[in-house]
Amino acid sequence: MKISARNILKGKIIKVTSGAVNTEILLELPGGEQLVSIISKESATKLDLKAGRAAYAVIKASTVMIAVD
Repeated sequence: MKISARNILKGKIIKVTSGAVNTEILLELPGGEQLVSIISKESATKLDLKAGRAAYAVIKASTVMIAVD
């Protein structure tokens, strides 16, 4: 696989929660950090995403915002 995104993080799927339209994927990275991605239910099905399976978080963003109270 070749992709233009520079931030590609390999991890393990911990939890998959399907809704009516979207699916929430909880991915655990090697250091124990966790991140959540919301993708279409159709994409999750096509990728056969299941807990315990290895997957990559591909992050492509032109802006990252920081906020504080």
